[in-house]
Amino acid sequence: MAALVTAASGARGQAPAAAPVAVLQSGTLSFSAHATMGDFTGSTTTITGAVTGEVTDARGWVEATVATLVTHNDHRDRDLRASMEVEKYPTMRFTLARTTGAPINGSSASVVLHGTLTIHGVTRAVDLPATVEQRADTIHVTTAFPLDLHDYQIGGLTKMLGMLRMDPHIEVHVDLRFVATSSVNP
Repeated sequence: MAALVTAASGARGQAPAAAPVAVLQSGTLSFSAHATMGDFTGSTTTITGAVTGEVTDARGWVEATVATLVTHNDHRDRDLRASMEVEKYPTMRFTLARTTGAPINGSSASVVLHGTLTIHGVTRAVDLPATVEQRADTIHVTTAFPLDLHDYQIGGLTKMLGMLRMDPHIEVHVDLRFVATSSVNP
């Protein structure tokens, strides 16, 4: 990864060259949830993002459009959009401040992604366990973590006078592929 997204320095007397970046090429953001009517999942592949730096000093961001989350049930999708207030809070964003963990050993590393997660207008500091793999100019990042919807002030989890309920504790899964490209500021 060092050769892929390391900041380059300029010659003596010149400004440093812009930091090379890896831009999100593809990815999936999904969640697993439990409700009185059964378990379900939701997902989106409408995600953007970029990363600069090496594994040990990476910075960047990833953002998804909330309205693109689908559960393959039209009624539940409408409820999800209403609960998430997509008109008022159209995106969710993770901003990476730093990483800790082992440097890449061979082609992969286990790291912790330290940053902020903004959902439903609420920003919280998070530490997400992740695996980072590098192959040629591609960086593959995966993470899975629990999320309490109440922490992000998401309501509307009960329907029909409480007969239908969704557990506020969900499991989030993220699978991202970044590819090296020309300089861009994330």
